[in-house]
Amino acid sequence: MLPVSIRHYLLFVPIAVGFCACKLDDPIQNKISFEKVKGINYTEVRRSFDSGLIFNKDGYQLATIWRVMFFSDTAANVYNPDKKIFLKFNVTLDHDSIFNISGTWLKAMHVSKDSLVFQVLKVEGKTVYYVKSNVYMTLYADKYIADKHTTVEELRKPLKRDSAYIIKRTAAIDLKPDSFFAARQPVKFISTTTRATVVKETVDADAMNKWDNSEEYMFPEYTVRINKAYENFSYSIWATVDTQGQIRYQKSMTYVFPEFVKSTDHTIRAILDGYIKAYFKVIPGTTLGIVHNSAIALNIIGTKK
Repeated sequence: MLPVSIRHYLLFVPIAVGFCACKLDDPIQNKISFEKVKGINYTEVRRSFDSGLIFNKDGYQLATIWRVMFFSDTAANVYNPDKKIFLKFNVTLDHDSIFNISGTWLKAMHVSKDSLVFQVLKVEGKTVYYVKSNVYMTLYADKYIADKHTTVEELRKPLKRDSAYIIKRTAAIDLKPDSFFAARQPVKFISTTTRATVVKETVDADAMNKWDNSEEYMFPEYTVRINKAYENFSYSIWATVDTQGQIRYQKSMTYVFPEFVKSTDHTIRAILDGYIKAYFKVIPGTTLGIVHNSAIALNIIGTKK
């Protein structure tokens, strides 16, 4: 597994934002109301950053998963992707069009029978940090989608500006061999011999991670097993894979005493050159069909038998 410092780099870095904070201490003024849209089924069709893009600079892609129907200003049905059913949740209205549903704080930017636009809020205690609340959700009424003779799948497709960003961003990344951008379709290892197998670790989208399995492509992890190796060995490494499928070893993910770092690195590079390159075809990662440098965690296990 990757170290905490790498695995959690997507988390917001605490900064002084007092001048951007808003207290949730006035539950009366400027309440939003969902009375005029009650009974309407809505499906999320796009979720974007304040940049208007669905990707951030590291390759994280926002997922569209919400389906909701308001019974009133105090209750709503929200789709649970884990159980694949709708569950009833209380709705808590606050000031300035802010509300809470299913454990999430949102601000209603637009409410109509055809569509909803919500800002996803970063809330700590009773304070909203708007400088960190940079994600927006757009939901269309199911009837509106049908009337437009389109589908949810079509509306959820990346836009031209998303593709243009990926082209520009990955081109800059590829100029630096050790740089990487998370591949939405991660690196693939195809074994060319019965002496080697590979398993890619999977991450289930469930309530524990708020139905977000992005770690599966942000931090792709593979376990390679080599049979009839020259000796028994086990290493976990962090590496980058370029557009040609070439693996560039970066560092060992297992602690090594300082006096053994040089010899360990030499051994790992020899294993990559002697086994991985010989036994596997490596297909580089892609995002929106664009090949680019990406990073992987690789567990390599060799047995003499």
